[in-house]
Amino acid sequence: MKNYIGAIDQGTTSTRFMVFDQSARVVAVAQKEHEQIFSKPGWVEHDPLEILRRTEEVIADALGQRGLRASDLAAIGITNQRETTVLWERKTGKPVANAIVWQDTRVAEEVGRFAKEGGQDRFRAQTGLPLSTYFSGLKLRWLLQNVPGAREKAAAGELLFGNIDTFLLWNLTGGPESGVHITDVTNASRTQLLDLKTLDWDAGLLATFDIPRAVLPQVRSSSEIYGEASLKTIPGVRFAGILGDQQAALVGQACFHPGEIKNTYGTGCFLLMNTGERLVPSNFGLLTTVAYKFGGGPAHYALEGGVAIAGALVQWLRDNLGIIEKSSDVEPLARTVEDNGGVYFVPAFSGLYAPYWKENARGIIAGLTRYANKGHLARAVLEATAFQTREVVEAMEKDSQIGLKSLRVDGGMVNNELLMQFQADILNREVVRPVIQETTALGVAYAAGLAVGFFSGLEELRANWAADRTWKPRLAETEREQLYRHWKKAVTRSFEWIES
Repeated sequence: MKNYIGAIDQGTTSTRFMVFDQSARVVAVAQKEHEQIFSKPGWVEHDPLEILRRTEEVIADALGQRGLRASDLAAIGITNQRETTVLWERKTGKPVANAIVWQDTRVAEEVGRFAKEGGQDRFRAQTGLPLSTYFSGLKLRWLLQNVPGAREKAAAGELLFGNIDTFLLWNLTGGPESGVHITDVTNASRTQLLDLKTLDWDAGLLATFDIPRAVLPQVRSSSEIYGEASLKTIPGVRFAGILGDQQAALVGQACFHPGEIKNTYGTGCFLLMNTGERLVPSNFGLLTTVAYKFGGGPAHYALEGGVAIAGALVQWLRDNLGIIEKSSDVEPLARTVEDNGGVYFVPAFSGLYAPYWKENARGIIAGLTRYANKGHLARAVLEATAFQTREVVEAMEKDSQIGLKSLRVDGGMVNNELLMQFQADILNREVVRPVIQETTALGVAYAAGLAVGFFSGLEELRANWAADRTWKPRLAETEREQLYRHWKKAVTRSFEWIES
């Protein structure tokens, strides 16, 4: 009896495998971190083969916890860190280089060159995306240009490209022998090579970026049967769902109605607003992206605002400054002070994402006095995430002409009570945490389950969602706006730090 659904959740810092039952309860989970490689300033890399090994290990570990077998799983879905770019050999499965992570800024000069020729938004009409170091297309172009022989091999069909979802699926369905080389519409929409209307690779964009079509995966829906597992621990189990991590969280939060917004607080911070079948172009610095496409149904779109550094700033405080020993220490330290003491931290370590899109901004700490201490710095670190979230929410409301009623939240930072209360305060909206907080893995489990009939439809998924905790705003209006005004002032100080 196939009573469970599995989800591979491959994130920026770790990989998890989770097993859910039909009530969306977690039955088993295993997680392992992988190395972050910083070989040059601005470069962020991962070893794709290490990620593959970690994936195989966590699948075995999670199934072993409950004595589960392949026959217990109706299907498996894959959700992944988006934009992280892998290029590998078709015959051997060996990557030609480390994966270039979404945070990596090595293509900044290329961004400037393409923008100079046609403006930062020259591809926005087709792709919904501004020119940025963020997306996969320029990362792939860099690999083709800088790895000896790569361009020739790619044109000959000897190399394969994919985000992490594609690399894992290809390997887990047989690799060089029988690997399925596909991606879903959500991941494809993060490459800056996909036409949002046709949902296929755009020939004009491929020519502009000088990328051979032979290297690209086939684009499929987010919920359908793609192939069967060749892995010894899960032989024959069907892979039936793929969603980029932020779209997966939107689905896991059951945000199926236009205007519903979720925010995921992870390494970065990502807000998505479902705009339904309506493709909404952004005039206020957001991205237009594919939210999901279930089987033969129509594509649903979303507005997205990405904040590059959120939880990563807490890690930076821990690892680079040594102010805290573990990430969870940041909240007690921040509570040692009543407020931020006038200190603001703008974490533009790799430029600013939405709504500014300034590649040449860099991180700053503003407002320091002799009075400031490490408690104020810890508080400023947490508040930075909340301030950036408000900036994105305001842009979403302007673009969509829909007012936010409440914000659904998930991710690793939502257990930080101080942050969640400040988020409600600075937004002046309710912030709602669901009972099931593993929304990213759950979202792709939903996609896989819909494809094989494990879940009956969206109404069943909506019924699974319930609120666990709601934070209501309690900050006076004058104080809220003064804090936000000073934040805005600090942000402008980070602009143009890198001189062109």
